[in-house]
Amino acid sequence: MMDNFLHAMVTGRIPITPGFGVAIMMNNYLHDMATGLMVGSGFALHAILRIQASVNSTEATLFFLKTNRSMVKLFKFALWWVLLGGVPRTIFYTSFEWANAAEKLQIPALAVKHVMMFTAVVWGGFAWRRMQKKVALLEKRVKSEE
Repeated sequence: MMDNFLHAMVTGRIPITPGFGVAIMMNNYLHDMATGLMVGSGFALHAILRIQASVNSTEATLFFLKTNRSMVKLFKFALWWVLLGGVPRTIFYTSFEWANAAEKLQIPALAVKHVMMFTAVVWGGFAWRRMQKKVALLEKRVKSEE
């Protein structure tokens, strides 16, 4: 039984029942949403950091640092969802997403979407790392002021 499933998975011939199709579709949708959460949380935190820099008060810095802690949790959750949700999305890509796009002659649109999302995730990861260096400096400054 397991050998048949593994063979079907490797050859891309896993039968997609209506219920299984819904599960794949929801995974793909939530995968896209997780990417959006990563991008949105990064832009929001960047905006708050700019406000903190312009105000440059202890209160603004503390607000930013508290917000950062929450946003980091959201970012990590979204990142894990992107990574883990990408596994089934990749496995069923040709039989589910590609097939639907090809049927509607939307392969270029699908390609652009995935390039944009991949770029957003990679760029976002680097931007988050850069921002966390600023966070470390702000935390150090706040501790020295205490």
